[in-house]
Amino acid sequence: MDNNKSDEFYQRLKAQLSDTTLWPSKYLYKFIVPSEGKKIKAIEDIFDNTGAVIKTKESSKGTYTSVSILVNMKNPDAVIAKYKEVSKIEGVISL
Repeated sequence: MDNNKSDEFYQRLKAQLSDTTLWPSKYLYKFIVPSEGKKIKAIEDIFDNTGAVIKTKESSKGTYTSVSILVNMKNPDAVIAKYKEVSKIEGVISL
């Protein structure tokens, strides 16, 4: 994804989050990750020490793992910062 598209996406997301949610608030992140322990661990490390509740579920064939993370975030900028951190991990799909 080129930077212009991702910048536009994050600007829209920030506007939506600002309009629909009172902050601070709980936010649910969902990611699909190749079932490699180090990639799942990398996502868990990003949310380490945040009080996040992290749940994982492997696909039926074991190829992919869904990672759901419920965490209290202080504002839309904090939500987007975590998405940008996770986007640096190769092969991760944000839902």
